[in-house]
Amino acid sequence: MPKITYVQQDGSAESFDVQAGMSVMEAAIEAGVGGIVAECGGNAICATCHVYVDPGQIEKLPLPQADEDAMLDNTACPRAENSRLSCQIEVTEELDSLTVTVPEEQ
Repeated sequence: MPKITYVQQDGSAESFDVQAGMSVMEAAIEAGVGGIVAECGGNAICATCHVYVDPGQIEKLPLPQADEDAMLDNTACPRAENSRLSCQIEVTEELDSLTVTVPEEQ
């Protein structure tokens, strides 16, 4: 089972085993990770599940689709090259050890 690590702004980190097929957002909500609001429930229309993917791991992910790319321009914290909506990242075995940082605000 892939392990995903969520890092908070204070540097604290929590790692969880996540079932393949879930989104990084769904896993965060299920585990009670702070800072992932997910107001739209994973439909890529609110940008409240914004995360920063570890720069060394961003190449593991497929490129964002047009709707995600557009929503990333509306995040509360600045968009970066490694910004993604966690609802659009499907957990696969290849993403084992993925690390994402939760922004200061959503």
